[in-house]
Amino acid sequence: MFRSWTSNAKLVGKTVIITGANTGIGKETAIDLAKRGARIIMACRDLEKAEAALKEVKDSSGNQDVVISRLDLADSKSIREFAETVNKEEKQVNILINNAGVMVCPYGKTADGLEMQIGVNHMGHFLLTHLLLDLIKRSTPARIINVSSMAHKWGTINLEDINSEKSYDKQKAYSQSKLANILFTRSLAKKLEGTGVTAYALHPGVVQTELWRHLNKFQQAAMWLAKPFTKTTVQGAQTTIYCAVAPELETESGKYYSDCAPSKCSNAAMDDEMAQRLWELSCKILSITWE
Repeated sequence: MFRSWTSNAKLVGKTVIITGANTGIGKETAIDLAKRGARIIMACRDLEKAEAALKEVKDSSGNQDVVISRLDLADSKSIREFAETVNKEEKQVNILINNAGVMVCPYGKTADGLEMQIGVNHMGHFLLTHLLLDLIKRSTPARIINVSSMAHKWGTINLEDINSEKSYDKQKAYSQSKLANILFTRSLAKKLEGTGVTAYALHPGVVQTELWRHLNKFQQAAMWLAKPFTKTTVQGAQTTIYCAVAPELETESGKYYSDCAPSKCSNAAMDDEMAQRLWELSCKILSITWE
């Protein structure tokens, strides 16, 4: 039913950062990559929850070189503090997995006044990647992985109202943020050509995770009925792991994956002009220069 993929590739001597690693597919990804011998930095907003996950990752993997670090992607100050610590204390970052996300939540704003879904899912990871990029470039071959979703297919980028202030539809805002993940990956791959750093976007599958918590009763019932066709968190983590470790992807960059294989994304997700305009708007909103 789901294309399974296995590899005995080792990551000894490599350092991996995973955002949102205390739950769901982020935690399963951490366990798998820790088993491969990597040093894992679990970047989490809630350190209390992260402590329990840290113990689980260490126990399940037998790898003690796993740490937690506070990162709130809804607050640029927290993102900058996290990046500063990593840049100061880590010799290398070989794999950055932008996994954390919020899904179809009620309207809310980040500490910086951005709509929560575009703010966390896109802008937060955009800023984090920017701040860590020099270190990543010094750690080649290196990979940057953005967890998107097939929901991007229902998304459009509204540059005039990126924060959904005129009207808010939580599904549309989620789809917009997931489309932004793929457009970011495309632009990033182009800018990183020849550096030894590659970028990937992926759809993990319809996974049974805590992200469902904001669905209404009807949607939750539909998900429950669809349960035989959905993935466990272990299955859901496989495409992220594939993008992180598959040797055959070392020469690929900027593509979209699903079920551990290249996949077709929407036409809107291949619009390079929109990707560039979104890049410029993101830089402007975040007050950064990133050529």
